[in-house]
Amino acid sequence: MGMTKQLEFRPEILKEINYQRDNHLVPLVQRRMDAIRLKAHGMLHKGIAEIIGITENTLRGYFELYEQGGLEKLKESHYYQPESELKEHIVSLEAYFREHPSATIIQAQHEVEVITGVVRSETQIREFLKKTQSPLPKSRDDPCESRSRKAERVFGARTATAFR
Repeated sequence: MGMTKQLEFRPEILKEINYQRDNHLVPLVQRRMDAIRLKAHGMLHKGIAEIIGITENTLRGYFELYEQGGLEKLKESHYYQPESELKEHIVSLEAYFREHPSATIIQAQHEVEVITGVVRSETQIREFLKKTQSPLPKSRDDPCESRSRKAERVFGARTATAFR
């Protein structure tokens, strides 16, 4: 059985812990502050871990962060956020799609590949276009469109009469 860490908390630190627990924008930091707060109130590690929903090893990691750099160290969060290769082309792609709106996502996908050399799936292109100011192509499946109108659009006017 391991030894319980002894940490000291001055009143002004406790006040800041409570504030950060309720107001910090990052849930991970709120959870860390909650763990430290419970530790300051003398709870056992097992109880803290159970209440917060973390392992005791994670809890010990929080305490080590606090020992290394106090509350500032606990407030650090390093999330991996991959950046799209398309990010460097965003300005030129937005300008292009404003001038030449694509009729379909497949067409947009092809145009992105030709312009940038970056190959992405339809879903990735759709999500990229949503995040930019570029107009999205209209959906092929308009729920208000009649079957005959859809058939006409897909198969042409002559063939569509068979679906009426």
